[in-house]
Parts: sequence; C-alpha cells; structure tokens
Amino acid sequence: MQWSDYTTGERIKILRGQDINQTGLAEMTGLSVATIQKAEQDKQLTLNTLLKVADTLGVDTSVVLGQQAPRRAMAHADRSVLRALSQTVHDTAAGLLPEGVEAEGAASLRTAIDRCWDSYWKGLYTNAGALVAPLLPRAAAHLHGQPVGAQGDAWGLLADGYRLAAYVANLMGARDLAYAAIGHAQSAANRSDDELQPALVDSGRAWVYLRDARLGDALTLAEKAAADIEPRFSSATQEQLTVYGSHINFAAVVASRMRDKDLVKSYLSQSTATGARMGSEYRARGTLFGPVTADTQAVGIAVALGQTGKALSLIDDISDASLGALTEAARNRFAMDKAMAQADAKQWDASLDTLEKTLVEAPAWARHQALPSVIVQKVGHASTARVRRVSALIGVRPGIDAGFAPATSKTAL
Repeated sequence: MQWSDYTTGERIKILRGQDINQTGLAEMTGLSVATIQKAEQDKQLTLNTLLKVADTLGVDTSVVLGQQAPRRAMAHADRSVLRALSQTVHDTAAGLLPEGVEAEGAASLRTAIDRCWDSYWKGLYTNAGALVAPLLPRAAAHLHGQPVGAQGDAWGLLADGYRLAAYVANLMGARDLAYAAIGHAQSAANRSDDELQPALVDSGRAWVYLRDARLGDALTLAEKAAADIEPRFSSATQEQLTVYGSHINFAAVVASRMRDKDLVKSYLSQSTATGARMGSEYRARGTLFGPVTADTQAVGIAVALGQTGKALSLIDDISDASLGALTEAARNRFAMDKAMAQADAKQWDASLDTLEKTLVEAPAWARHQALPSVIVQKVGHASTARVRRVSALIGVRPGIDAGFAPATSKTAL
C-alpha cells in the first residue's frame, strides 16, 4: 500500500505511532482531543489543525496530505532529532549560536564527542543525533574563544561534530543534511592542525556518495582518503593503523558495489595485512578496526559480489567469541550479512533465525536498516507463520515490497 493510498486521518495516526496517543498529540499541539479525533476520522481538518499537527509530528504538511511519503521508519523521535540537528548544523555554520551558550574546554568537548560516538556505534542513532545537536554550538563557542593562530585543535573538534552530524543524517536518510554537514566538516578539517582529520572527512563524504549511489565518486574519494594517510607499518601507531584500515576496508566495499573483483581483492589484502599488524581491535577517531573487522567486512563484500559459498566459508571461520570485540552496530551488520548469505544459499530457516535474533535484540539499530526487508523478500519460501512474525518486526508485509513501511512499531524498519 502506498502512502498516498491512506486517508489523511490514517496518515496522522501512522505518523504519531504507538508512542503518542490522541490525548498526547492534543497536548503537544495545544488542540482539543475532539479536534484530533475528528482529524483522524477524516471528519474535519482545518488549516490551523493541519499546520499544528505537521509541526508537532516533525513533517511537512505535504506528508500529512499524502503528496509525498515520509522517510521509512521515521518515528516521531527520529523526526524531532533530525529537525533539531538540521537547525543546529545550519545555524552553527552561519555563526548563529544559541543565546547563552558557553565556551567549554577542549577536554570537555572531547568527552562529549566520545559519548556521541559511543551511542553511534551502539546503533542508537537517534540518541547520537540528540547529543550532537547541542554539541555543535558548544564546539563553535570554544573555537571563537581561542586566539588567532591557536585555533587548529578547536577546528578539529568542530570538524568531529559536523562529521558526526553527517553520519547520523546519512543513516537516517536525510541526504541533503548529510551533504551539508560533511561540507562544513571539510571546511573545519582543512583548518585544523590534525593531519588525519581531512582524510576522515573525505572518507565520510565518500560514504554519503555511496548511499546516494554515486559509486565512481565514492571510490575516487575513498582511495584518496586511504592514500593520504597510508602509514609506514614499521612505525605506525595503533591509531594510524585503525584509521587507515577502516579507510581501506571502505574502499573495498565501494569496489564491491562496482563489481570490480580485482580491486576488491587488492584492498582486502591490504585490509587483512593491516588487521594482522594490529593484532586486535582498536577504537579511535570515531571508528574501530582490527583483524575481526577485516574478516567480517570480507563477508559482507562476498555477499555483495554474489559469492555465497565464499561468504558462508568465511562465516564458519569467525568465532562467536571474536565478535565480542566489535561494536554493537558492527555485530548487527555482520548478522545481516550472515542472514543474507544464508538466504542466498536457500537456508531459509537459518536465515530467519539469524534475522529474527538481531531484530529482537537491536530494534533501534534495525529501524534504520534496509537489509532486513530485502532478506524477508528472499525467504518467501520459508514457513508462512515465521515470515509473518519477522515481517511484523520490521513493519513490512511478506512477499510485498511496499516502498513505505508505517512506523507504528518500535522495531519497524
């Protein structure tokens, strides 16, 4: 069922979701419960009601009226965070800081940035976005408080804030905001005195390109980012190897989307060598890399290339214990790749087992992923009851690629 097929009242009900009832929406809009009931029953919807409901639910009036569909899985909290994040990114870049914002020390800002990354790598993207929004003006205030000629470190902190905003926006499907934020990150990174910062931002922009299907541009930028920071293995620090390894891994991912198997092989070889040199997973600069990351990424790449047998063989070589070294988001992504490989091998029940376990354990992460619904479409030959149960977890109907999944469940895709 397409978004335009619903009535306006049904769209309002879907947009408020299970977290907000009619009484709650009435209180949030300042309207009466009777007014909300009439709107949802398609009995009466004045312009004033339309404007207040749309503003409260964080969508354009055209979404309420069915003229354009909302982003998938966009629950009320997601929309509110994106709106706040968009405002703070654009205002901070324009030098418009909130009244009363205080400059903080660099150490305090680094702690705040680390907290944002912690949420991000746990797959709590809405929470990460909520933390980034107030961080950006604080980082800008810190920058303005530094004397001319001694602002390099402060520019680096601001670049980290913008990069975080870009990552959250990209994962939540707000592509325009992702482009804007990564552009501001690039400007700040070029003024920092951190040699790794420009490459980190280049890699982030390449990821935005990838999600926007600009594969050639993504590969060019990913290769440049990796080349710019390629370290000497004999003297490289764990931080340098972490950043380099993650960049090389990403270049391999992009190459796999372009079906360039020779290039994939070359980059995976470098990724494996870097992971082996490190010996264990290491987390730095908003990323994590090591031998386990290299191995799990190789699985996803094999799946993307249609090398099902190779993917399953790689999966068998990865122990459950080793996965504990990964972030929650990385473990979840590996599980999706595993489920996809099992589905490609027509191991329907095993695929559903893997998928369902992840959806139940990480609903907040799964809500922003497209792969679960793709897997469900593939396993249509499995037991109807099981497919329906898993479909309910991600908010899609089995056997139907609806294009819009009502975000009425906390575990909706």
